Amino acid sequence: MVTLQLSCPIIVKPQAKLPILGLARNQQKHLSKLPSSFPASLYICSSQEPHYPIPLFPPVDQSVAAVVFGDGSESRLYPLTKRRSEGAIPLAANYRLVDAVISNCINSNINKIYALTQFNSTSLNLHLSRAFSGILRGKDGFVEVIAAYQSLEDQDWFQGNADAIRRCLWVLEEYSVTEFLILPGHHLYKMDYQRLIEAHRNNKADITIVALNAIRDKHPGFGFLRVNPANQVIEFSMKSEREKITSISGKSSRKSDSVASGNFPSMGIYLINRDTMSRLLKEYLPEATDLGSEVIPAAISIGMKVEAYLFDGYWEDMRSIGAFYHANMECIKRSNMTYKSVAKLPERAERIIFYDRDCPVYTMPRCLPPTMIREAVIRDSVVGDGCIINRCKIKGTIIGMRTRIGDGAVIEDSVIMGADFYQGEDIQSSGKCINHKAIPVGIGEDTQIKKAVIDKNARIGKNVLIINKDGVQEGDREANGYIISEGIVVILHGAEIADGSII
Repeated sequence: MVTLQLSCPIIVKPQAKLPILGLARNQQKHLSKLPSSFPASLYICSSQEPHYPIPLFPPVDQSVAAVVFGDGSESRLYPLTKRRSEGAIPLAANYRLVDAVISNCINSNINKIYALTQFNSTSLNLHLSRAFSGILRGKDGFVEVIAAYQSLEDQDWFQGNADAIRRCLWVLEEYSVTEFLILPGHHLYKMDYQRLIEAHRNNKADITIVALNAIRDKHPGFGFLRVNPANQVIEFSMKSEREKITSISGKSSRKSDSVASGNFPSMGIYLINRDTMSRLLKEYLPEATDLGSEVIPAAISIGMKVEAYLFDGYWEDMRSIGAFYHANMECIKRSNMTYKSVAKLPERAERIIFYDRDCPVYTMPRCLPPTMIREAVIRDSVVGDGCIINRCKIKGTIIGMRTRIGDGAVIEDSVIMGADFYQGEDIQSSGKCINHKAIPVGIGEDTQIKKAVIDKNARIGKNVLIINKDGVQEGDREANGYIISEGIVVILHGAEIADGSII
């Protein structure tokens, strides 16, 4: 005989990090017919089976899938993206840019993650497939790389993020998720996506756009939201950096109080209902290629409920070499904080992306030896694994993995990305290196480097000065192995700088 056992309702505090629960409409409809004396939760039990609750709401790890984009074809971080996508750029000694976004998903209990890649994607695809498969295996999750492809129906590559999603819906809809979280994969920030999902479901929105709660000097380029007092997006516009006029706009017929409404820059993060995504891309806009400039304005225009979710934490979209450089310098400023919960740290502690015990940043596990330091003077710096640092002086610098620094070198306010391999000591001492190059990978003796970014596997000779002695702001010397952007010298991947050179 099957009986119903009534249970007391459970009180859940909004602050607690619990799975977010959403109520399906058909369940809500049936429950409304029950007597008012019935509690919200029911158990079905029999004399032969244990008592298990019937879940009314799907948890986040089963109902939300993240779609992460590596980057686009027009990178703003060249030459760091000459042979890799933006998401694969090394950051803060041990990480890649994409690690921050994937870790936000894992820490927010989103375990179904798709990475859509296309341009210079070899390094990114390799990193994603190696770094996160073991982390999510025990959580019944995955990070699945979907590289751009050609088919009998589509002979072209992905034409934009909307086109990529449309062509991959047959994969994305494999699981019965209710929302898709669209994320750029090359931004640096820390966010609890569970709060975003909770706000989206409470507002019964079709689309929720994450926006910055402040206007920045340079807008990110993902458009601007005009929000009414009810937190609904009534207008979405794309403004070109070179033009002062609005180039693309979508307006809603909803009335708003112009005094109370606000304008906020979009972060390019969208939470979209599954059915909404399918209808927009297949029925309403079958030829659209971009979410920001085409799909979102159209959704507002046809009357879909588009909400705004304001974010006021630290966020860097890596819009330039200067932004990338300063993001690394920010890691140094905050690295002296104790490794503990950010909740116990002072105001603005959200900038500590890599030093939060409760929300760690995951990356590829490596079997590297500890860093060896021989009588070096190191101040206010971050040093990665497996480095060999001799008698030198280092101040305010990021030292990436496997970096070798010779005696007498002086490095200040720089980003050294490290190397992908070691060279044997016998090869280095003999001066005969791989591929017949006389300069070994690393920083040579008595070399001075200031305010520079040294890409991976660079070979910097002895007595080299990389100090931008003429104060050049912009310079293209790619044929010589370097460029200058915003006054920052960038040494190219694998470049060789001869002994005694002055830059």
